[in-house]
Amino acid sequence: MSIFRGLSAFPLTPLRDDVLDEPAFACSIERLAAAGVDSITVLGSTGSYVYLDTEERARAAELAVEHAGATPVFVGVGALRTSQVLANVDRAERAGAAGVLLAPATYQPLTEHDVFELFRTVAEHAALPVIVYDNPGTTRFAFTVELYARIAALPRIASIKIPAVPAEPDAARRRVDEVRAVLPDSVTIGVSGDPSAAAGLNAGCDAWYSVIGGTLPEPALAITRAALAGRTAEAVAESGRLAPLWQLFSEFGGSLRVIAAIAEHLGYAPPGCLPLPIQGLDAAQRARVAEVLRALEL
Repeated sequence: MSIFRGLSAFPLTPLRDDVLDEPAFACSIERLAAAGVDSITVLGSTGSYVYLDTEERARAAELAVEHAGATPVFVGVGALRTSQVLANVDRAERAGAAGVLLAPATYQPLTEHDVFELFRTVAEHAALPVIVYDNPGTTRFAFTVELYARIAALPRIASIKIPAVPAEPDAARRRVDEVRAVLPDSVTIGVSGDPSAAAGLNAGCDAWYSVIGGTLPEPALAITRAALAGRTAEAVAESGRLAPLWQLFSEFGGSLRVIAAIAEHLGYAPPGCLPLPIQGLDAAQRARVAEVLRALEL
């Protein structure tokens, strides 16, 4: 079975006084491995990869592999310049990663040609499998299905992380089928956008690249296991139970600040764990998060 299936948990990279909090990070990796997630993806968007320098990222990769045990670790390698991406790939390989995650990070707008050449260069350079990270809400670059097809034909492309699918089951299935039709059998499809994970898995996605799974793996595993076993109604119900949490993601401008507040509230990360200039939630918002956690018994 491909390691690019099931639940891939995306943990925070917690900082303390603007320095990687190694004990907190190591403990988070151990918790995920003990929970039984299928893989751990460090230095994704939840891991604030673009705010870390090469050495910080290399250290995070080393710690993740060291503390994950037998759980495969994928490492985000995106950066503004291709030379920096390749350096990150090399460090991830030396750390013992099982794969790399690549988003087209940018300041200037990128063209499809720019993005294809980035993936071509990395695929030819890397010895590890590559996950294509389509995250237009963060990168401001949206992949077309045609670009998926071109990139998936490159060597070592293992999985494509697609944005949220429609909530309506037939529409979700059409979207997943549209992507599946242009990919080799060896390339898996992973859904992102946690509120739509159940819909994506029920529609045929192979994996869930999960924000919540990186801090609260148990409810994410319940959704994933139900969907991949064909228990579609159970997966929808498990996701629906988390509706108050999904509402916080929407209300507070995305998942990152909410997940950081959860980790801080539970003692998994130090106060102010996000890299500045990103400010965490204010006191009233944190109280809302704590209230939702209590209500959901998380």
